[in-house]
Amino acid sequence: MGAAILSDLLTEILIPAAAVIGIAFSLIQWVIVSRVKVTPERQSPPSNNNNSSNKNGGYTDYLIEEEEGLNDHNVVVKCAEIQNAISEGATSFLFTEYQYVGIFMIAFAILIFLFLGSVEGFSTKSQPCTYSKDKMCKSALANAIFSTISFLLGAITSVVSGFLGMKIATYANARTTLEARKGVGKAFITAFRSGAVMGFLLAANGLLVLYIAINLFKLYYGDDWEGLFEAITGYGLGGSSMALFGRVGGGIYTKAADVGADLVGKVERNIPEDDPRNPAVIADNVGDNVGDIAGMGSDLFGSYAESSCAALVVASISSFGINHDFTAMCYPLLISSMGIIVCLITTLFATDFFEIKAVKEIEPALKKQLIISTALMTAGIAIVSWISLPSSFTIFNFGVQKSVKNWELFFCVAIGLWAGLVIGFVTEYYTSNAYSPVQDVADSCRTGAATNVIFGLALGYKSVIIPIFAIAVSIFVSFSLAAMYGIAVAALGMLSTIATGLAIDAYGPISDNAGGIAEMAGMSHRIRERTDALDAAGNTTAAIGKGFAIGSAALVSLALFGAFVSRAAISTVDVLTPKVFIGLIVGAMLPYWFSAMTMKSVGSAALKMVEEVRRQFNTIPGLMEGLAKPDYATCVKISTDASIKEMIPPGALVMLTPLIVGTFFGVETLSGVLAGSLVSGVQIAISASNTGGAWDNAKKYIEAGASEHARTLGPKGSDPHKAAVIGDTIGDPLKDTSGPSLNILIKLMAVESLVFAPFFARHGGLLFKIF
Repeated sequence: MGAAILSDLLTEILIPAAAVIGIAFSLIQWVIVSRVKVTPERQSPPSNNNNSSNKNGGYTDYLIEEEEGLNDHNVVVKCAEIQNAISEGATSFLFTEYQYVGIFMIAFAILIFLFLGSVEGFSTKSQPCTYSKDKMCKSALANAIFSTISFLLGAITSVVSGFLGMKIATYANARTTLEARKGVGKAFITAFRSGAVMGFLLAANGLLVLYIAINLFKLYYGDDWEGLFEAITGYGLGGSSMALFGRVGGGIYTKAADVGADLVGKVERNIPEDDPRNPAVIADNVGDNVGDIAGMGSDLFGSYAESSCAALVVASISSFGINHDFTAMCYPLLISSMGIIVCLITTLFATDFFEIKAVKEIEPALKKQLIISTALMTAGIAIVSWISLPSSFTIFNFGVQKSVKNWELFFCVAIGLWAGLVIGFVTEYYTSNAYSPVQDVADSCRTGAATNVIFGLALGYKSVIIPIFAIAVSIFVSFSLAAMYGIAVAALGMLSTIATGLAIDAYGPISDNAGGIAEMAGMSHRIRERTDALDAAGNTTAAIGKGFAIGSAALVSLALFGAFVSRAAISTVDVLTPKVFIGLIVGAMLPYWFSAMTMKSVGSAALKMVEEVRRQFNTIPGLMEGLAKPDYATCVKISTDASIKEMIPPGALVMLTPLIVGTFFGVETLSGVLAGSLVSGVQIAISASNTGGAWDNAKKYIEAGASEHARTLGPKGSDPHKAAVIGDTIGDPLKDTSGPSLNILIKLMAVESLVFAPFFARHGGLLFKIF
């Protein structure tokens, strides 16, 4: 078999070292961003105005010229006030959400303990191992305790990841606005550095907590690696269950505010998107942070945790686990460690090596981040595969051990990595207004909202084709080379550049908020043009991020599905068996049921928001004239109350389905449910996200008026523009609530089934046993 070049001791050092480097790098980026001041305290007194080196607190003379006569002191004060309002609203919502989620977390942890402990009647005696009957493993009670602990660890890490991301974004938005006065390059770097803080903190924290958990659990489990890594799967379950509530709750919040602000402000009152007269405008900006930042952070953390857990579970029953080869066992963690280093180098290309000087350079700079990180990571994967894996080894494949070479595992990870890039660029083609699909959607607005909706739906359906082929090729190649372990590490390959992906993704909402603050602070048209350009690029990259999340979810859930089938001792999943087929058809229906719930929730919350915004415009004297201040707090409360109330039913549907099906109908029916939800969920998620992204950018294409074609459709307030706004409001819940939440649905059901597999295999199928 041979041995790995990398020693166990070096592995023990390298993994936490990479995580610490990632955390340190994120802190350095945060310190650099914090140097942009949002207080006018450092301004020189008026008598020193001739001293240009100290004027305006270090800002140079041309800033006031670019503000076109506006007082610099007042602008900074106004930006600080708006930033504080957004930060307070976002913090208040997340604390409220986490109180409800905390109750769920404790209740579900108790459920995990009771279900898994009851497998052997809460016995403390050692039991024969599941896959090696001649060996003795730790008791079922130990598995219950440690699975519960790892669930809580994953849940807390997910919550902290989302919260830190939100705090960083609300810290950076006004700073990005103020830097836009110096030029588009300065604003871009501030927004991107802030996104990098979130990306590196999340990737490094996720890796470090998982690594520490494995080493602490090892103290008890000793040589029982099968039990150890089965217990570790709770980490992925905890991460994804928190992500579900973060995504759904945050998505309902942000889209209720966005739809309300757009329909009344833009369409009915013909005022700009972020006009301070619009009562829903603060709630809209808060929503960008709690939905697109906190929700996306928790989501991608969940994907990372689950793909790592899926790979570790399969590896523990392969030659790595049987031979207690620690370095090879940590291959998934070494891939993630290399990813942090690669992403660090890649980030320097955007922030230090090259300078953005024009608006047209923004989107190419973000795309280069994806290309550079993918190319560097390919080399990184080759190095990790060469030094950490034996030249040949065996991988567990549904009851038999399949012989695999280390270069075959390299190809598995690499194909996942490159499939992610393909999905990203296809997503960009269908959602960026630089290409014909979105321009065709914009052109369809000439004849009204109906044709806009028809063209947008067609685009969304068509955009599914290439990503599905990319995922299919990845699955075929990786499974052929290394069975289910190959699929798990392919998913990890797609997520290996998660720090860069999250930096690009978080950049979008930060830029969006920066534009809103510029509008509300009354800054000049030139500044707003710059923030709009940053926002438009961010919209496309946000769609790319969702594409990555959905693609990786498909691979992750398939790997978890394979691990579940093995753990539940299902020899084959035969769709012609009635038990399996009924599960398959019900599973395929679940994403539709889930989407119906989330879409209706956004609609209900948006209805209340529209009524409140209309009430304020109609009853507050002088509001339209700008003589009175709107009641922002009521709109924030409407979004908060609606999202907390409405996130519970979709969350319950996802969390309870595997428990009910596994307990009452058995593991065969549950395997059908998982397969059905995976197949239909991926299609709907890609279609929904891309349709919404296309409608959003079609609207921005008309508003920007950058080409002759766009100018014929505009300006703002024209009939085609109003039709585009209606399309955008329909697409908002698709791209920011239902679509992104579906990838959590398919992952979460799979990892939950794997965690509860011992109980389902022993006690499941009660109805079939009775009848």
